[in-house]
Amino acid sequence: MSRIKSNISANLNYLRIQNRMSQEEIAERLGVTRQAVAKWEKGVSLPDVVNCTLLAELFNVSLNDFVNYDSKQTGVPIPPKGKHFFGTVKINDRGQIVLPKKAQETLAYQTGDTLVVLGESNPLTAGIALLSSEVFFRLAEQSTVRLFDEKQLLTESKKKVEEEK
Repeated sequence: MSRIKSNISANLNYLRIQNRMSQEEIAERLGVTRQAVAKWEKGVSLPDVVNCTLLAELFNVSLNDFVNYDSKQTGVPIPPKGKHFFGTVKINDRGQIVLPKKAQETLAYQTGDTLVVLGESNPLTAGIALLSSEVFFRLAEQSTVRLFDEKQLLTESKKKVEEEK
């Protein structure tokens, strides 16, 4: 129980500061006193399930992460809802990495799935991202359709301007 209390306290404090909110603002949003929020943040008491749910929604984090996420253990702040930190991996001598089991389970990746490897070479933000090929090609198709729609609108707009001359 003390681990949960500690997680809620740390997560509430971090999220409140990160979102530049006062304890008073949070209290008003939840319909509780500022003192209640202060006690939760200090770990003196725990918010009930309803208030934990409201706090998770307010800060756009999952309820599970709000209650259980331990940034001291991961070394990474609590992530937004739908974002995950799966740990670190090492590149082996063949240039390969093994995806953490939790990542494979969470993202429903199966043996044989095709992933697109994207990269950023800017030294300040260098990194690699993996994306399922189905998602990548769907996004690429949507972008192409939008591009052609915008081009068509621009062409029609130019025609109208020329007709008005």
